[in-house]
Amino acid sequence: MKQLLIVIITFTFIVPHIQAEEITYSEHIAPIIQKQCQSCHRQGEVAPFSLTDYSDAKAWATEITEYTKARLMPPWKPAHGYGNFENERRLTDKQIQMIADWAAAGAPAGDLSKTPPNPKFHQGWALGEPDHIVEMPVEYEIEPEGEDEYRHFIIPTNFDTDIYVQAVDVQPGNRKTVHHVILYLDTEGEARKLDAQDPKPGYLTQGTGPGFDPVGTLGGWAPGLQPHVLPEGVGYQLPKGADIVLQVHYYRTGHTERDQSRVGLYFSKTEKTTKLHIASAINTKFVIPAGEKEYAVNATKQLKSDSYLLATMPHMHLLGRDMRIIAHPPTGKPVDLIWIQDWDFNWQDIYYYSQPIFLPMGTRISLLAHYDNSAANPANPHDPPIPVGWGDKTTDEMCIGFLYFVDATKYQPKE
Repeated sequence: MKQLLIVIITFTFIVPHIQAEEITYSEHIAPIIQKQCQSCHRQGEVAPFSLTDYSDAKAWATEITEYTKARLMPPWKPAHGYGNFENERRLTDKQIQMIADWAAAGAPAGDLSKTPPNPKFHQGWALGEPDHIVEMPVEYEIEPEGEDEYRHFIIPTNFDTDIYVQAVDVQPGNRKTVHHVILYLDTEGEARKLDAQDPKPGYLTQGTGPGFDPVGTLGGWAPGLQPHVLPEGVGYQLPKGADIVLQVHYYRTGHTERDQSRVGLYFSKTEKTTKLHIASAINTKFVIPAGEKEYAVNATKQLKSDSYLLATMPHMHLLGRDMRIIAHPPTGKPVDLIWIQDWDFNWQDIYYYSQPIFLPMGTRISLLAHYDNSAANPANPHDPPIPVGWGDKTTDEMCIGFLYFVDATKYQPKE
């Protein structure tokens, strides 16, 4: 009996150590990094270092552990259980602990010959050759110092009929300085008037808006974003004769930078294509008092027809802390659409659902957001804090829940 007790005690103490030792790069860690990290952490992409082989992973093992434990990486903001999304960049608790145990054990390699091959990333266009390519008309020079710059470049399309775009692939010309790109559509020539008033290529706005009322958008790009193909039979409408207004948000890097970004458009090939609509639950009338740590802002939107919701995109600026969006059908239970509990202005995305969500006519969309306008908020651009309301500047605020949907009478999703 005494010998059995010694064996049990010994086994209890050595099992965790054996389990940690059994975790290797080749068998356990490489598959996680390949799936969740390498889209950004590879040569030529936006991440500051590569994670494409064992030596990379071992060198950064401590940092990988810290950032995954804090759930800062991979950058996936929607909280679990509040919407089911495509291509979730989320690690399980088990995976996070596995990384920590692997690093603590000295980052063992295992049999590197058994490491799965890295995924193949397209060096050119991710979706193959586009149907049409648009590009900034000239190379633009970004000065080394100053505030971030929102510059807009006008690209005529000259199509003689409306076109439906099923996918868009943005290729930033200089990933060191390009923060994000948004494609606005102008059919009234308003952007050209703004361009004529600016001596530099394109025109500058003092905030995040394009400076005119666009008739639509073709989406955009931000770090980590992969091109998304809309469901067959759904497309962004590119109106006949519209100008594409390419908004490029530039960082200052301390060095003179140059950029000439371009965009690949992939047209819908179906005989009948349903227009993708973009609406929003929006509040423009709020003012966040100085010093307020958890200021609540609400917004609502009521759907006027039966719809299928394909995606949502929450949007705030630097004071934002969290945003939750819920659908309230006329009958039945509310449906949680998304909840971002730790907002980060630098990690924004359009979040596509795994399956379109049917929302009947009369569904009310409610949005609740909170803002931290205190001195304790490290992202607060005002020192000392001042009252902040709606505005286009990054140092102003916004409260928008964008809704990407199609008319259910014109579109039926595939099972």
